[in-house]
Amino acid sequence: MTLDCNRTVVEVFTETCSQFADSPAFTCLGHTLTFREVEHLSGRFAAFLQQKTNLKPGDRIAVQLPNVLQYPVVVFGALRAGMIVVNTNPLYTSSELKHQLTDSGARALVVLANVASAAADVVAETDVEEVIVTELADLHPPLKSLLINSVVKYIKKLVPAFSFASSRSFKSVMKATKAEVQPHHATPEDVAILQYTGGTTGVAKGAMLTHHNLVANMLQVNQQMGDVFRKNQDIFIAPLPLYHIYAYTIHCMCAFSLGNENLLIPNPRDIPGFAKALKGVPFTCFVGLNTLFNALCRNEDFRALDFSHMRLSSSGGMALTHHAAKQWEEVTGTPVCEGYGLTETSPVVCINPRYGIRLGTVGLPVPQTQVKVIDEEGSELPVGEAGELCVKGPQVMKGYWQRSDATAEAIDAQGWFKTGDIATIDADGYVKIVDRKKDMINVSGFKVFPNEVEDALAEHPDIIEAAVVGMEDEESGELVKAFVVSTNSALTEKQVREFARQSLTAYKVPSSVEFRDELPKTNVGKVLRRELK
Repeated sequence: MTLDCNRTVVEVFTETCSQFADSPAFTCLGHTLTFREVEHLSGRFAAFLQQKTNLKPGDRIAVQLPNVLQYPVVVFGALRAGMIVVNTNPLYTSSELKHQLTDSGARALVVLANVASAAADVVAETDVEEVIVTELADLHPPLKSLLINSVVKYIKKLVPAFSFASSRSFKSVMKATKAEVQPHHATPEDVAILQYTGGTTGVAKGAMLTHHNLVANMLQVNQQMGDVFRKNQDIFIAPLPLYHIYAYTIHCMCAFSLGNENLLIPNPRDIPGFAKALKGVPFTCFVGLNTLFNALCRNEDFRALDFSHMRLSSSGGMALTHHAAKQWEEVTGTPVCEGYGLTETSPVVCINPRYGIRLGTVGLPVPQTQVKVIDEEGSELPVGEAGELCVKGPQVMKGYWQRSDATAEAIDAQGWFKTGDIATIDADGYVKIVDRKKDMINVSGFKVFPNEVEDALAEHPDIIEAAVVGMEDEESGELVKAFVVSTNSALTEKQVREFARQSLTAYKVPSSVEFRDELPKTNVGKVLRRELK
């Protein structure tokens, strides 16, 4: 089946809002916006950008928001005005934010008041000339907005002091704009989003994702999951940050385009608050990742929820352990469909079909996507052999922003994108990610992949999570070291190593084990092995 990718995100948005106008689109902290309201509010924001600022189509606007109602309004509004959205992590330090604002050449910033202090420290050193500050409940009804914002600011004291030389409040911007948005006619090949990646491995680079890339991936996922995704009937739980491309594509593209509701969770780390937000909600689709599944399954209030409407659980962003998958299915009654993707592929490359799940794999390539594995010399490897995974398809990015050398290194002349992940492909086409190429451990010439060891350790009943890295060793080159978070303070290093020996070859067994209260993670919940090393 051919996918009609020759539309822009804005065209998909406009068609969807017209078709499902009075249905709920986004819900957060007890308030819901319909598709009609998202269309109206995003139009007002777009009109503000067009008529009250000096911004022009193609200019970059950084959006530094968690999962709140303002996120889709601002992002769709910016795209309607012809801007390029720079998705920006609210947890960034001042230096990380300065790099992204400077590298992207962003001329505007929309920021949540709770995290605005970091931006206030550096924005004067960038090209940003428009700063718009929003508070948590700015799109709620007036009295509720005042109550929530006041509690957050004055009682919970979650808004550190900040000061910009010049800024506007989101509420004032929305009130001041009366005129209609002037339609901007983008082309499918225009860049829609600059999505920064590589921050955990080096200097973050901006992946240029075009309208074509994003619409293609939306259609690919919707077709692959056509036996479970329904139109205008599902409620998707959205705990993963929308500024991360995995959540953006699933919630703001796939679920949205089908007229479904997204329940936004602003702070998924607050597990009791998360469980409370789900109480009484007949949710059907849950999008998460390994660490979140583990944390929720340990919460009694979550375990007591009604899961009778659940039709799909999806996992991405990091490897899903067998233990987490089994526990999630026991608690919710729904198996997890693990998928795989990268920022550079908008992001979805593979998904396990709902009724053809093979645990331990990331499933089958989505439509119109080719995959292969290659050796160090670039030669394609036969079925079952491990090598670097390469991807080709309409969702592969245009390139890295202002980094032609890095683009040429990542995408060859035939359009194959080299992922940096080691994988195998079986005879049925299912892909298994063995590990990151750079994370592979070499023990006396034997390859050890951290994912395999972590998965084995996670089977221990007292181990919540584990991370494995290679440590330099004069004799064997590298040794395997495990970092473990345990529920049992009496668990010993010897016991962990003995448990590992039951399922791992001797050279894969950790030579040392360090116990931690928690593991360092990215904002999405992916373990930062680099920091442990």
